[in-house]
Amino acid sequence: MNTASLPPSTVPWRTRLANLRLVRRLSAKIFQPRGTEAGEVFLNQRRVFILPTRAGLLLALMLVALLLGSINYSLSLGFGLTFLVVSVAWIGMLATFRNLAHLHLRPLRVEPVFAGDAAEYRLVIRNAATLDRYAIELSVAGLMRAIPCDPPAGLEQDVTIPVTAQRRGRQPMPRITLATRFPLGLWRAWSYWTPDLAALVYPRPAEVGTPLPLAQGYGRDHRAERVRGSEDFAGLRAYVAGDPVRHIAWRAMARNPEGRVMTKLFDGGASGEAWLTLDAALSHTGHFESALSLMARWVLDAEAGAMHYGLEVQATRIAPGRGPAHRAACLEVLALAVA
Repeated sequence: MNTASLPPSTVPWRTRLANLRLVRRLSAKIFQPRGTEAGEVFLNQRRVFILPTRAGLLLALMLVALLLGSINYSLSLGFGLTFLVVSVAWIGMLATFRNLAHLHLRPLRVEPVFAGDAAEYRLVIRNAATLDRYAIELSVAGLMRAIPCDPPAGLEQDVTIPVTAQRRGRQPMPRITLATRFPLGLWRAWSYWTPDLAALVYPRPAEVGTPLPLAQGYGRDHRAERVRGSEDFAGLRAYVAGDPVRHIAWRAMARNPEGRVMTKLFDGGASGEAWLTLDAALSHTGHFESALSLMARWVLDAEAGAMHYGLEVQATRIAPGRGPAHRAACLEVLALAVA
């Protein structure tokens, strides 16, 4: 039975499923969708696609009309103009294709960010050919505008693509579309690339307010004296209940548009230690994600106050310490915690 003449509702479901599989195979054959690609990627001819733009289609319609008019009225000048414009458009297609093909793509790195901030993925585009490349645009889903790139001949160019981190954890780099319409705008050549690059996204720190949980043996009296001496000014940190009023940075608070209360820090010995546990955070928030945000705030406050602090989340336990490496290790645990 010929199923092509039947309405879609009467076509057997097995036949429709076979047609769908055929379409998917053809799409995979033509556009070659790929997963994450590690290392350097080379854009060969098979990875670059090209189609006319809207301007190119309008030019094609105009050329068809010009050719029909030339045939109808036997206009030799019309034939010459038609074939001349067709030749220019054809050469423009080759130039557009060559402007994108044979590029080398390599991911660099991305720094950890907090949820809600923009993760900046750094990439390298290397042009090993002897021709300069112009007006290449890199775009990803959700990006407001494309990132321009013009790698010169024999050199490479760094490109940074900002992508908003929606939630904590590891955020892989979305698929990148490289496209160009250079030089005439009549053709659009494009290619796809998904680099093996993921950003570590920390929980969004909670608002300042809940004091740090001090380790056993350190009470309210010690809290006011921890990590502060009286010799040299060392910086500012968020105010914690129990800080002396004389150490409040009133001028900094007046300049802060949010009006946050800040405390002055001074160089001197440290006598405070805090244990940041998930149970303590849950007792304040009652929600897992909110507890992780509160613990992120505690980590930042403890680091700003030059305290020694330890962290305990589920089966992970980090001994007390301080410094950038210790801070990064604690925030990584919070970022990768499983509810």
